[in-house]
This record gives sequence, C-alpha cells and structure tokens, in this order.
Amino acid sequence: MSLRDRVHRGYVQGRRVRVLAEHIAELLPPRARVLDVGCGDGTLTAALALRRPDLSLHGIDVHVREVALVPVRLFDGKQIPFDEGAFDALLFVDSLHHAEDPLLLLTEAVRVSRQAVVIKDHTLDGFMAGPTLRLMDRVGNARHGVPLPFNYWTEARWRESFAQLGLHIEVWRAKLGLYPPPAGWLFDRSLHFLARLVPAAAGPGTLRR
Repeated sequence: MSLRDRVHRGYVQGRRVRVLAEHIAELLPPRARVLDVGCGDGTLTAALALRRPDLSLHGIDVHVREVALVPVRLFDGKQIPFDEGAFDALLFVDSLHHAEDPLLLLTEAVRVSRQAVVIKDHTLDGFMAGPTLRLMDRVGNARHGVPLPFNYWTEARWRESFAQLGLHIEVWRAKLGLYPPPAGWLFDRSLHFLARLVPAAAGPGTLRR
C-alpha cells in the first residue's frame, strides 16, 4: 500500500464511513429489508447494522472482494438479481457513477424497491469539479479494481432523472461534512449529495421517522 493510500485510509476513510452511516441511518425506514448496491467490502453496511439493528441488510457488487464484512452477491452492474419489490429500500453509496448506465440501474432500483431509494453520490458542479472527483475516485477505488467510467452528473441532471423515473425527492442534503479540515475545504464543497427518494404517488413525508 502506497503512502497516499495509507493516508487516505487513516485520515479520511474512517470518518467518511462514520459520518455516512449516521446520515443514512436516519433515512432508512423502520425494520426495513435493505439492499446495498455496490457495497464493496461491506464496511459501511456493517456500520449501518450497528446503528440500526432493526434493519435486514444485504449487499451486491460487480466485484466480490476476498475479505468482506457482510455477505456480498455478485451481479453484472446492470440488472439487479432480485424480483420486483424484493426490498423495502435500496441504497447506493458512491456507486452509481461507476455504472456504465446509471439511469438503467436507477430504473432497476425502482423495480426492486417497495418504499425508498437512498443515494449518496456526487454533483458535477462548481470550480474544477471534474478533476477533483476523478482524483478522489482514483485514490479511493483504483487499488480495488473498481471500474472508473467517471459518470458524474450535475445536480440538474440528477433531478431530471429522478422526475423521469417518477421519484419524489423527500430529503436532499448537500452539506455532509465527510472530510476533516483542511481536506474538507477541497473535497467537500458542492461535490456531494445524499437523497431519499420515494415514489411520487406516495407524496412527501411518507417515511419520516
């Protein structure tokens, strides 16, 4: 492991997992069966399990690592290998921008989820957003063999896609505080969002706890 990778793991990764787990734990419905799409080694999934023992958590990924903290099922990155309505909620944490076709995968999420889709991803907005996001992706994922197509979308495109799929944005958070200073000055900015989406017919407030 390079010095850069050691710094990333020790200085950034632990805080990121803790902060994301705290945010996401608030957004998942009670006693839900949840599928984490692109769960990696399951570190975040395991952190969620500690905070929300009422959840039934499952993971899938295009690459099953030799060491994972939760059971992970292999899938092709396009079709989610479960029946319609198999889960109460689907979770995507920085995984949609790795997909060849993020809209196709979101369509699959709508098919498989009964209640909600929770997404943490990036917005391609602001000064030097593209180069900054590509750097973050390389540092965090290249050593694991994760595909890096760099499919980043602007906030406007995310919102248009959600509307196209009939999803209502119930929660949108753009200030997540993922990185400690001074890293946060460069890597937080307007580059991240966390959203909870529900079918538009359900209306706002459906899943508030």
